[in-house]
Amino acid sequence: MAAKPQKQTSESKKRKRVPNQKSEGAIADTKKPKFASNPRKLKPNSNNVQSKDGTKKPFKIKGPKKDHQKPSVKKDGVEDSKKLSRLRSKELALLWEKMRRRNIAKEDRSKLVSEALQKMKGKISEIASSHVSSRVLQTCVKHCTQDERNAVFMELRPHFIALASNTYAVHLVTKMLDHAPKEQLAVFISSLHGHVASLLRHMVGSVVIEHAYNLGNATQKQALLMELYSPELQLFKDLVTMKENRLEDVISKLQLQKSSVLRHMTSVLQPILEKGILDHSIVHRALMEYLTIADQSSAADVIQQLSGLFLVRMIHTKDGSRLGMLCIRHGSAKERKKIIKGMKGHVDKIAKDKFGSMVLVCIFSVVDDTKLVSKVIIRELEANLKELLLDQNGRRPFLQLLHPNCARYFSPDDLTSLILSIPSLKNKATSSSFSSLSLGGESDGGETVEEDKDGEGDHSNASIQLNEGGKKDSFKRRHELLVSSGLAEKLIDACGEMAEGLLRSKYGKEVIYEVATGGADGILRPALDEKLGKFYEAIASVAAQPKPDEPEEEHILEHFHSSRTIRKLILDCPEFASTLWEKALKGKCAVWVKGHSSKVISAFLETSNSAVKELAKEELQPFIEKGDLSLPVAQ
Repeated sequence: MAAKPQKQTSESKKRKRVPNQKSEGAIADTKKPKFASNPRKLKPNSNNVQSKDGTKKPFKIKGPKKDHQKPSVKKDGVEDSKKLSRLRSKELALLWEKMRRRNIAKEDRSKLVSEALQKMKGKISEIASSHVSSRVLQTCVKHCTQDERNAVFMELRPHFIALASNTYAVHLVTKMLDHAPKEQLAVFISSLHGHVASLLRHMVGSVVIEHAYNLGNATQKQALLMELYSPELQLFKDLVTMKENRLEDVISKLQLQKSSVLRHMTSVLQPILEKGILDHSIVHRALMEYLTIADQSSAADVIQQLSGLFLVRMIHTKDGSRLGMLCIRHGSAKERKKIIKGMKGHVDKIAKDKFGSMVLVCIFSVVDDTKLVSKVIIRELEANLKELLLDQNGRRPFLQLLHPNCARYFSPDDLTSLILSIPSLKNKATSSSFSSLSLGGESDGGETVEEDKDGEGDHSNASIQLNEGGKKDSFKRRHELLVSSGLAEKLIDACGEMAEGLLRSKYGKEVIYEVATGGADGILRPALDEKLGKFYEAIASVAAQPKPDEPEEEHILEHFHSSRTIRKLILDCPEFASTLWEKALKGKCAVWVKGHSSKVISAFLETSNSAVKELAKEELQPFIEKGDLSLPVAQ
């Protein structure tokens, strides 16, 4: 019973609250509706009060005051600019489609180019950064007149640095440099002052620096390089205009602190190494100069970072190739292994490159792990053997194995590159013996090696110094790479199959000569004497072909290159001379005693081998008496 009154009391209280909510003064209450506390929603309209007729207006959320809003002049201007830009792009694209046709007349193209440049006037720097329109501008620069090109250059001049690091504008900048006269190129290189280091660290900007570096003269190249040496050279242009090429000369001339230069160059080159921007020759040159002053720890760090796939991208330039050879020469066994494995799949391309082939030559001369070299490098060389033997650069690795460091096949500069060393990493035992043959030792201070140009004695010394890179005996290393690997057999077989082509070739004749003579130190003998005998017969069978009356192609005994190579083989290889006489020349000398072939016949009389002389003396005596041939004058 006691609960009932309580229930009635609560119900009465509820009934009292309901009329209070519906009362006319409810809106004037201080309490706010629940949704008003939400900051994302607007407050109720202040006019939401009782109307004149006694009815209540519902709450309304305020919307934008359209009637009171003024149009934005700035927004309309941007929209108009975008519309004009799109319209201009369409017009330029249409002109581009016409002007880049191959069958268009030169006069018609000139008119289209002039029209396009007129439409772009004043907006060239903006258009240069556009994905599509920049291509139109490139075509215009390629085909326009020099006056029009000068106008484009002047408009772009204040924006060179910004454009140099733009993904699309970089192509226009390089195109402008390709067509720029000397004065404009000098202006552009001057505008790069103070920005060389920062642009080299940029993937796109580095392309522009490299392009300018390759197009510039020696002074301009040095000006770009010197900015990487010291902060002082970035700030003061007057210090850069000097003729000192080597970094050590620059340090001495300006009295710079070597430690300060080393720190600055480390701060510049380290980000470049970390980002892998290593394709450019200016970077290779800077690294070479850096190694001339680097201490042992810094030089070892550079070698460690370059060892591997990065090196393959660098060895296409002169300095990059030398960096590769220095890494091989001074690197540890582990680093050499990384370098060689990094070449896997690229050996054929490297061998055909002028500078890359010298890196393979260095590997054959220094690396003691002949199993790894055979597995990676020699196997890939064998796969394209015939083509490489006829290639000017591709034959070099084979010639190095057959006749190491021969001055006939390698230029003085090539031989110099094989004996370079880093001053701080030179072996103490050898530092006194060839301190002048260093990258930048105290004796010469630079990368240029002093050499004796009076004779070949210096080249024989180079062979001795070259072997300091490895512990294995040089002849043993060559034998393992050439004979034990099976390369020599395939080399002889290939030379036998293409004997005529190699003899006629300016470059192949040297390979066939070295193979036929058995290589330096008789490396192919006696293991391959049988194969060499068959090889001599293959050459003799080509020489035994009859002389045609009206030949479209000269006989190999009369051809300029082949006749001289065969003559040389007769003088230096008695086994070949005997085979050639028996198979090709015996009883047929009357046909060959005149013309270029007479030099081949007279070689049988000039040889120092008495047995070969006796073979031909009887048949050749009548021609000597007639005056067709002459005996060699005794000296």
